[in-house]
Amino acid sequence: MFWQLVRGALIRQRARFLLIALTVGLGVSLATAMISIMFDVGDKVNRELKAYGANIVVTPKNAALLRDVYGIGADDGHREYLAEEDLGRIKTIFWTNNIVGFAPELSGSIALPSGSEAPVIGTWFTHSMELPTGEEFVTGVRELKSWWQVEGAWPEDGSEEALVGQKLAAAEGIGIGSSIPYRASDGTLGSLTVTGILSGGGEEDSSVLVCLPVVQAMLGVPGKIGSIDVSAVTTPENELARKAAANPDLLSQQEREIWYCTAYVSSIAYQIEEVVAASSARPVRQIAESEGRILDKTELLMLLITALSLLSAALGVSNLVSANIMERSSELGLMKALGATNLSVVLMVLAEIFTAGALGGIVGYFAGLGMAQIIGEAVFGSGIAGSVATLPIVSLLMALVLLVGSLPAIRMLLTLEPAAVLHGR
Repeated sequence: MFWQLVRGALIRQRARFLLIALTVGLGVSLATAMISIMFDVGDKVNRELKAYGANIVVTPKNAALLRDVYGIGADDGHREYLAEEDLGRIKTIFWTNNIVGFAPELSGSIALPSGSEAPVIGTWFTHSMELPTGEEFVTGVRELKSWWQVEGAWPEDGSEEALVGQKLAAAEGIGIGSSIPYRASDGTLGSLTVTGILSGGGEEDSSVLVCLPVVQAMLGVPGKIGSIDVSAVTTPENELARKAAANPDLLSQQEREIWYCTAYVSSIAYQIEEVVAASSARPVRQIAESEGRILDKTELLMLLITALSLLSAALGVSNLVSANIMERSSELGLMKALGATNLSVVLMVLAEIFTAGALGGIVGYFAGLGMAQIIGEAVFGSGIAGSVATLPIVSLLMALVLLVGSLPAIRMLLTLEPAAVLHGR
């Protein structure tokens, strides 16, 4: 009998309940899209931010110690190096898939045709290497520093070609096709051909960038590098990560396991130190902290949009249900007069509302998943990975919306007097 009454009400008031289903469906679709994106936004935002440079810098351990404790650096004539052969080991750490790129650097100076000296930086432009795992990995500054603008062409790795920073080129009158002679440490003479003018906005604008082997030959340090810029996808830091960054030895065994197996920038840097001999890996704090702040604000925006969409849905449901109760006041008053209790009448109305809301919610859920994919492709250039947690969260929020939207109607039902309604008052 109960469900017959519910079904009859849904059929007779189908236009009203269709509007309730539509209202709930719109709210649920937007909530589903935002929650789905929120679960996957961390990785996508981090990958987008990787386009703005390295977030970990690896230097020789002794050089870092001398610089931090005694203030002695390369400018004082003391040079420490890392082994180039250790570079591939960076892709063997626990978080290997989070390492999206790295590039070595070795700096020195070069005599220009005008007689003045300029900084020279040896690096990889686009370098293909075989990892210890046997896989091929392509990396270099061309991928790592995608904001660099080059007028002309990028040098080929392994060649005697160079990029010249725009400030240096303007000051020295160097153009594309110019030649810059150099002398190796063993007295061998060579010549660099300028293939492009570089604009990067940093010290590179006043430097000459060449392939790594050229600077190694200039300094007489074959197989050595000065530092490594590493770009890694990381998780925003929390108290545990900051505690570990200060001193990992202060962590308990359980804390250490959680920290080591989470992609914090500090844990990735620690693992790099484990595989690169005599190295000190330090996060670039400004970048790491900016990633966390941007991600937190993005997630907060998603939550606000979800809350506002559900609040709007609740208000819409409230108005529609209240209007429905007012139209059916005679019917509901007669039920009470015939002996129906307040509880039974409220349950019947709630069953009607939740049935219509559930139908709208199912359609809205799948529409929201599709909307999330469209947003992912438009904003991040890739689809959104679904999460099993989305469905129960959305279901709970939908039930809450329907319940909150039904409260004014429930209050009207409880105060409904059969005698007054049946007499037309």
